[in-house]
Amino acid sequence: MTYQLDIQPCPEWNLFTRLQRPLVIAGPCSAESEEQLFETATLLKNNGIEVLRAGIWKPRTRPNCFEGIGMKGLPWLQHIQKTLGLKISTEVANAHHVEAALKHDIDMLWIGARSTANPFAVQEIAEALRGVDIPVFVKNPVNPDIELWIGAFERLYLRGIKKMGAIHRGFSSYNSARYRNTPQWQIPIELKRRVKQLPLFCDPSHIGGHREYIQEISQKAMDLGFDGLIVESHVHPDCALSDAAQQITPVQLKEILEHLVIREAHPNNSANHLIIEELREKIDTLDSSIMEALTNRMKIIEEIGLYKKENNITILQPDRWESILSRVTEEARENNLPVELVERVFKAIHQASIDRQTDIMNKKELGA
Repeated sequence: MTYQLDIQPCPEWNLFTRLQRPLVIAGPCSAESEEQLFETATLLKNNGIEVLRAGIWKPRTRPNCFEGIGMKGLPWLQHIQKTLGLKISTEVANAHHVEAALKHDIDMLWIGARSTANPFAVQEIAEALRGVDIPVFVKNPVNPDIELWIGAFERLYLRGIKKMGAIHRGFSSYNSARYRNTPQWQIPIELKRRVKQLPLFCDPSHIGGHREYIQEISQKAMDLGFDGLIVESHVHPDCALSDAAQQITPVQLKEILEHLVIREAHPNNSANHLIIEELREKIDTLDSSIMEALTNRMKIIEEIGLYKKENNITILQPDRWESILSRVTEEARENNLPVELVERVFKAIHQASIDRQTDIMNKKELGA
Protein backbone atom coordinates (compact mmCIF):
# COMPACT_ATOMS: atom_id res chain seq x y z
CA MET A 1 0.00 0.00 0.00
CA THR A 2 1.28 3.47 -0.90
CA TYR A 3 0.28 6.86 0.46
CA GLN A 4 -0.26 10.23 -1.16
CA LEU A 5 2.24 12.32 0.77
CA ASP A 6 0.84 15.73 1.66
CA ILE A 7 4.13 17.54 2.18
CA GLN A 8 3.53 20.95 3.72
CA PRO A 9 5.46 24.05 2.65
CA CYS A 10 8.03 25.09 5.22
CA PRO A 11 9.28 28.66 5.72
CA GLU A 12 12.84 27.37 6.06
CA TRP A 13 12.81 26.22 2.42
CA ASN A 14 12.39 29.84 1.32
CA LEU A 15 15.16 31.47 3.35
CA PHE A 16 17.09 32.34 0.23
CA THR A 17 14.23 33.36 -2.04
CA ARG A 18 15.06 37.00 -1.51
CA LEU A 19 18.67 36.32 -2.55
CA GLN A 20 17.63 34.49 -5.73
CA ARG A 21 19.56 31.35 -4.92
CA PRO A 22 18.78 27.91 -3.45
CA LEU A 23 18.63 27.13 0.24
CA VAL A 24 22.14 26.16 1.30
CA ILE A 25 22.82 24.20 4.48
CA ALA A 26 26.50 24.04 5.38
CA GLY A 27 28.85 23.08 8.18
CA PRO A 28 31.45 20.52 9.18
CA CYS A 29 31.04 16.81 8.69
CA SER A 30 31.58 16.48 12.44
CA ALA A 31 31.46 18.83 15.39
CA GLU A 32 34.97 18.28 16.76
CA SER A 33 35.38 21.03 19.36
CA GLU A 34 33.42 24.03 20.53
CA GLU A 35 36.04 26.36 19.05
CA GLN A 36 36.08 24.62 15.65
CA LEU A 37 32.31 24.63 15.42
CA PHE A 38 31.83 28.24 16.50
CA GLU A 39 34.57 29.56 14.22
CA THR A 40 33.17 27.66 11.25
CA ALA A 41 29.64 28.82 11.99
CA THR A 42 30.76 32.45 12.32
CA LEU A 43 32.52 32.38 8.96
CA LEU A 44 29.56 30.67 7.30
CA LYS A 45 27.19 33.30 8.65
CA ASN A 46 29.52 36.08 7.48
CA ASN A 47 29.42 34.50 4.01
CA GLY A 48 25.63 34.35 3.78
CA ILE A 49 24.77 30.90 5.17
CA GLU A 50 21.76 30.79 7.49
CA VAL A 51 21.47 27.07 8.30
CA LEU A 52 24.32 25.18 9.99
CA ARG A 53 24.80 21.44 9.74
CA ALA A 54 27.10 19.38 11.96
CA GLY A 55 27.33 15.70 12.75
CA ILE A 56 27.18 14.84 16.44
CA TRP A 57 26.89 11.07 16.13
CA LYS A 58 28.88 9.70 13.18
CA PRO A 59 28.13 6.20 11.83
CA ARG A 60 31.54 5.06 10.60
CA THR A 61 32.18 2.11 8.31
CA ARG A 62 35.04 0.72 10.41
CA PRO A 63 35.51 0.66 14.21
CA ASN A 64 38.11 2.76 16.00
CA CYS A 65 37.40 5.75 13.75
CA PHE A 66 36.20 9.10 15.02
CA GLU A 67 32.50 8.51 15.68
CA GLY A 68 31.55 12.02 16.77
CA ILE A 69 31.65 13.78 20.11
CA GLY A 70 28.10 12.78 20.99
CA MET A 71 25.82 14.54 23.44
CA LYS A 72 28.29 17.21 24.52
CA GLY A 73 28.14 18.74 21.05
CA LEU A 74 24.46 19.59 21.28
CA PRO A 75 24.95 22.55 23.70
CA TRP A 76 27.58 23.88 21.27
CA LEU A 77 24.98 23.91 18.49
CA GLN A 78 22.42 25.47 20.79
CA HIS A 79 24.89 28.21 21.75
CA ILE A 80 25.48 29.00 18.07
CA GLN A 81 21.73 29.08 17.49
CA LYS A 82 21.25 31.66 20.25
CA THR A 83 24.42 33.67 19.73
CA LEU A 84 24.66 33.83 15.92
CA GLY A 85 20.99 33.38 15.06
CA LEU A 86 21.69 30.46 12.73
CA LYS A 87 19.27 27.59 12.37
CA ILE A 88 20.93 24.31 13.35
CA SER A 89 20.61 20.75 12.05
CA THR A 90 22.13 17.36 12.79
CA GLU A 91 21.80 13.69 11.87
CA VAL A 92 19.82 11.22 13.98
CA ALA A 93 19.93 7.44 13.74
CA ASN A 94 17.70 6.28 16.60
CA ALA A 95 15.10 7.42 19.13
CA HIS A 96 17.77 8.38 21.67
CA HIS A 97 19.34 10.79 19.19
CA VAL A 98 15.93 12.31 18.38
CA GLU A 99 15.05 12.86 22.03
CA ALA A 100 18.43 14.45 22.79
CA ALA A 101 18.27 16.72 19.74
CA LEU A 102 14.74 17.90 20.54
CA LYS A 103 15.72 18.70 24.13
CA HIS A 104 18.37 21.03 22.72
CA ASP A 105 15.97 22.76 20.32
CA ILE A 106 17.58 21.53 17.10
CA ASP A 107 15.74 23.23 14.22
CA MET A 108 16.09 20.50 11.59
CA LEU A 109 17.04 16.82 11.54
CA TRP A 110 18.22 14.48 8.85
CA ILE A 111 18.26 10.72 8.56
CA GLY A 112 21.47 9.35 7.06
CA ALA A 113 21.85 6.94 4.16
CA ARG A 114 22.66 3.94 6.34
CA SER A 115 19.61 4.58 8.51
CA THR A 116 17.32 5.08 5.51
CA ALA A 117 18.34 1.63 4.32
CA ASN A 118 17.05 0.15 7.60
CA PRO A 119 13.23 0.29 7.91
CA PHE A 120 13.47 -0.64 11.60
CA ALA A 121 15.65 2.41 12.29
CA VAL A 122 13.39 4.72 10.26
CA GLN A 123 10.33 3.43 12.10
CA GLU A 124 12.00 4.02 15.47
CA ILE A 125 12.88 7.58 14.45
CA ALA A 126 9.36 8.16 13.15
CA GLU A 127 7.85 7.00 16.44
CA ALA A 128 10.16 9.33 18.39
CA LEU A 129 9.13 12.24 16.15
CA ARG A 130 5.39 11.67 16.53
CA GLY A 131 3.71 15.04 17.12
CA VAL A 132 6.88 17.06 16.42
CA ASP A 133 6.58 19.91 13.94
CA ILE A 134 10.10 20.42 12.57
CA PRO A 135 11.59 19.77 9.12
CA VAL A 136 13.06 16.30 8.62
CA PHE A 137 15.37 15.47 5.73
CA VAL A 138 15.86 11.92 4.47
CA LYS A 139 19.01 10.97 2.59
CA ASN A 140 18.73 8.33 -0.11
CA PRO A 141 19.62 4.79 1.02
CA VAL A 142 23.15 3.61 0.25
CA ASN A 143 21.81 1.32 -2.47
CA PRO A 144 19.77 2.63 -5.44
CA ASP A 145 16.34 1.59 -4.16
CA ILE A 146 13.74 4.31 -4.71
CA GLU A 147 10.99 2.30 -3.02
CA LEU A 148 13.06 2.14 0.17
CA TRP A 149 13.59 5.90 -0.04
CA ILE A 150 9.89 6.61 -0.53
CA GLY A 151 9.06 4.11 2.22
CA ALA A 152 11.07 6.20 4.69
CA PHE A 153 8.96 9.27 3.87
CA GLU A 154 5.78 7.23 4.24
CA ARG A 155 6.83 6.02 7.69
CA LEU A 156 7.43 9.59 8.80
CA TYR A 157 4.21 10.80 7.20
CA LEU A 158 2.14 8.16 9.00
CA ARG A 159 3.46 9.50 12.29
CA GLY A 160 2.34 13.03 11.49
CA ILE A 161 5.55 14.48 10.01
CA LYS A 162 4.55 16.77 7.14
CA LYS A 163 7.62 18.99 6.70
CA MET A 164 10.07 16.77 4.85
CA GLY A 165 12.87 17.12 2.34
CA ALA A 166 14.94 14.63 0.34
CA ILE A 167 18.74 14.70 0.20
CA HIS A 168 20.45 13.07 -2.78
CA ARG A 169 23.95 11.96 -1.72
CA GLY A 170 24.61 9.34 -4.41
CA PHE A 171 24.82 5.57 -4.16
CA SER A 172 27.62 3.33 -2.97
CA SER A 173 29.30 1.13 -5.53
CA TYR A 174 32.12 -1.38 -5.36
CA ASN A 175 34.25 0.46 -7.87
CA SER A 176 33.24 4.06 -8.46
CA ALA A 177 35.13 5.37 -11.49
CA ARG A 178 35.28 9.05 -10.54
CA TYR A 179 33.07 10.12 -7.68
CA ARG A 180 32.93 8.62 -4.22
CA ASN A 181 29.26 7.76 -4.77
CA THR A 182 27.58 7.22 -8.11
CA PRO A 183 25.01 10.01 -8.65
CA GLN A 184 22.42 8.06 -10.69
CA TRP A 185 20.51 11.30 -11.17
CA GLN A 186 17.54 9.45 -12.66
CA ILE A 187 16.59 8.20 -9.18
CA PRO A 188 16.06 11.58 -7.46
CA ILE A 189 14.39 12.77 -10.68
CA GLU A 190 11.96 9.86 -10.43
CA LEU A 191 11.41 10.64 -6.74
CA LYS A 192 10.49 14.21 -7.66
CA ARG A 193 8.13 12.95 -10.34
CA ARG A 194 6.33 10.71 -7.89
CA VAL A 195 6.31 13.12 -4.93
CA LYS A 196 6.14 16.48 -6.70
CA GLN A 197 5.82 18.69 -3.63
CA LEU A 198 8.88 17.17 -1.90
CA PRO A 199 11.83 19.64 -1.69
CA LEU A 200 14.92 18.05 -3.22
CA PHE A 201 18.43 18.83 -1.99
CA CYS A 202 21.82 17.68 -3.27
CA ASP A 203 24.80 16.66 -1.13
CA PRO A 204 27.75 17.28 -3.50
CA SER A 205 30.28 16.56 -0.74
CA HIS A 206 29.29 12.90 -0.41
CA ILE A 207 28.66 12.36 -4.11
CA GLY A 208 32.07 13.70 -5.11
CA GLY A 209 34.14 12.56 -2.15
CA HIS A 210 36.64 15.32 -2.92
CA ARG A 211 36.33 19.09 -2.76
CA GLU A 212 37.37 19.56 -6.41
CA TYR A 213 34.03 18.08 -7.57
CA ILE A 214 31.69 20.18 -5.42
CA GLN A 215 31.32 22.98 -7.97
CA GLU A 216 30.40 20.76 -10.92
CA ILE A 217 28.03 18.54 -8.91
CA SER A 218 26.31 21.57 -7.39
CA GLN A 219 25.84 23.08 -10.84
CA LYS A 220 24.41 19.80 -12.13
CA ALA A 221 21.90 19.84 -9.28
CA MET A 222 20.89 23.41 -10.11
CA ASP A 223 20.56 22.51 -13.80
CA LEU A 224 18.14 19.76 -12.78
CA GLY A 225 16.08 22.14 -10.65
CA PHE A 226 17.08 20.97 -7.18
CA ASP A 227 15.77 23.16 -4.36
CA GLY A 228 18.95 23.36 -2.35
CA LEU A 229 22.38 22.07 -1.34
CA ILE A 230 23.82 20.59 1.83
CA VAL A 231 27.58 21.06 1.78
CA GLU A 232 30.32 20.08 4.22
CA SER A 233 32.36 23.11 5.25
CA HIS A 234 35.12 23.25 7.85
CA VAL A 235 37.29 26.14 9.00
CA HIS A 236 40.39 23.93 8.57
CA PRO A 237 39.25 21.11 6.25
CA ASP A 238 42.61 19.40 5.87
CA CYS A 239 42.71 18.89 9.65
CA ALA A 240 39.16 17.51 9.88
CA LEU A 241 38.71 14.31 11.90
CA SER A 242 36.31 12.85 9.32
CA ASP A 243 35.92 13.20 5.55
CA ALA A 244 38.67 15.81 5.30
CA ALA A 245 39.08 15.50 1.52
CA GLN A 246 35.49 16.47 0.72
CA GLN A 247 35.18 19.52 2.97
CA ILE A 248 35.74 23.13 1.93
CA THR A 249 36.26 26.37 3.81
CA PRO A 250 33.39 28.84 4.21
CA VAL A 251 35.18 31.21 1.82
CA GLN A 252 35.51 28.48 -0.82
CA LEU A 253 31.83 27.73 -0.39
CA LYS A 254 30.96 31.37 -1.00
CA GLU A 255 33.02 31.36 -4.19
CA ILE A 256 31.28 28.22 -5.43
CA LEU A 257 27.84 29.67 -4.74
CA GLU A 258 28.73 32.94 -6.47
CA HIS A 259 29.62 31.04 -9.63
CA LEU A 260 26.50 28.85 -9.68
CA VAL A 261 24.13 29.48 -12.56
CA ILE A 262 20.58 29.19 -11.24
CA ARG A 263 18.14 28.03 -13.91
CA GLU A 264 14.54 29.13 -14.13
CA ALA A 265 11.98 26.38 -13.64
CA HIS A 266 9.86 27.79 -16.48
CA PRO A 267 10.39 30.12 -19.48
CA ASN A 268 10.62 33.71 -18.26
CA ASN A 269 8.74 35.28 -21.17
CA SER A 270 6.12 34.40 -23.78
CA ALA A 271 8.61 34.24 -26.68
CA ASN A 272 10.77 31.66 -24.90
CA HIS A 273 7.65 29.74 -23.92
CA LEU A 274 6.51 29.52 -27.55
CA ILE A 275 9.94 28.33 -28.72
CA ILE A 276 10.06 25.58 -26.09
CA GLU A 277 6.50 24.50 -26.81
CA GLU A 278 7.27 24.24 -30.53
CA LEU A 279 10.29 22.06 -29.83
CA ARG A 280 8.29 19.94 -27.39
CA GLU A 281 5.67 19.33 -30.06
CA LYS A 282 8.42 17.95 -32.30
CA ILE A 283 9.57 15.69 -29.48
CA ASP A 284 5.98 14.50 -28.89
CA THR A 285 5.70 13.63 -32.58
CA LEU A 286 8.94 11.68 -32.47
CA ASP A 287 7.84 9.92 -29.26
CA SER A 288 4.67 8.81 -31.04
CA SER A 289 6.78 7.44 -33.90
CA ILE A 290 8.95 5.56 -31.41
CA MET A 291 5.87 4.07 -29.74
CA GLU A 292 4.48 3.00 -33.11
CA ALA A 293 7.81 1.40 -34.05
CA LEU A 294 7.99 -0.45 -30.72
CA THR A 295 4.41 -1.70 -31.15
CA ASN A 296 5.14 -3.00 -34.64
CA ARG A 297 8.41 -4.54 -33.49
CA MET A 298 6.69 -6.39 -30.67
CA LYS A 299 4.08 -7.76 -33.09
CA ILE A 300 6.87 -9.22 -35.20
CA ILE A 301 8.51 -10.61 -32.05
CA GLU A 302 5.24 -12.41 -31.26
CA GLU A 303 5.24 -13.96 -34.74
CA ILE A 304 8.84 -15.08 -34.24
CA GLY A 305 7.93 -16.51 -30.85
CA LEU A 306 5.08 -18.55 -32.30
CA TYR A 307 7.34 -19.84 -35.10
CA LYS A 308 10.05 -20.85 -32.61
CA LYS A 309 7.49 -22.63 -30.48
CA GLU A 310 6.04 -24.54 -33.44
CA ASN A 311 9.51 -25.55 -34.65
CA ASN A 312 11.08 -26.16 -31.22
CA ILE A 313 13.74 -23.44 -31.57
CA THR A 314 15.42 -21.79 -28.60
CA ILE A 315 14.44 -18.25 -27.75
CA LEU A 316 17.92 -16.80 -27.32
CA GLN A 317 19.99 -16.58 -30.50
CA PRO A 318 23.38 -15.17 -29.34
CA ASP A 319 24.75 -14.56 -32.83
CA ARG A 320 21.65 -12.63 -33.88
CA TRP A 321 21.75 -10.52 -30.69
CA GLU A 322 25.46 -9.81 -31.16
CA SER A 323 24.75 -8.71 -34.72
CA ILE A 324 21.98 -6.32 -33.62
CA LEU A 325 24.09 -4.81 -30.85
CA SER A 326 27.08 -4.30 -33.14
CA ARG A 327 24.92 -2.67 -35.79
CA VAL A 328 23.13 -0.21 -33.51
CA THR A 329 26.27 0.81 -31.63
CA GLU A 330 28.05 1.45 -34.93
CA GLU A 331 25.10 3.57 -36.10
CA ALA A 332 25.23 5.42 -32.79
CA ARG A 333 28.86 6.34 -33.40
CA GLU A 334 28.12 7.45 -36.96
CA ASN A 335 25.28 9.68 -35.74
CA ASN A 336 27.22 11.06 -32.77
CA LEU A 337 24.85 9.45 -30.26
CA PRO A 338 26.04 8.22 -26.84
CA VAL A 339 26.85 4.55 -27.33
CA GLU A 340 26.01 3.78 -23.70
CA LEU A 341 22.52 5.23 -24.16
CA VAL A 342 21.85 3.21 -27.29
CA GLU A 343 23.13 0.02 -25.64
CA ARG A 344 20.83 0.54 -22.62
CA VAL A 345 17.81 1.14 -24.86
CA PHE A 346 18.36 -1.89 -27.06
CA LYS A 347 19.24 -4.16 -24.15
CA ALA A 348 15.91 -3.20 -22.57
CA ILE A 349 14.12 -3.89 -25.88
CA HIS A 350 15.93 -7.21 -26.24
CA GLN A 351 14.99 -8.27 -22.71
CA ALA A 352 11.34 -7.35 -23.36
CA SER A 353 11.47 -9.43 -26.55
CA ILE A 354 12.85 -12.42 -24.66
CA ASP A 355 10.17 -12.02 -21.98
CA ARG A 356 7.41 -11.91 -24.61
CA GLN A 357 8.71 -14.97 -26.42
CA THR A 358 9.03 -16.78 -23.09
CA ASP A 359 5.35 -16.08 -22.40
CA ILE A 360 4.43 -17.47 -25.80
CA MET A 361 6.61 -20.56 -25.36
CA ASN A 362 5.08 -21.41 -21.99
CA LYS A 363 1.48 -20.56 -22.81
CA LYS A 364 -0.68 -23.68 -22.87
CA GLU A 365 -3.09 -24.18 -25.72
CA LEU A 366 -6.79 -23.83 -24.88
CA GLY A 367 -8.23 -27.17 -23.80
CA ALA A 368 -4.81 -28.68 -23.19
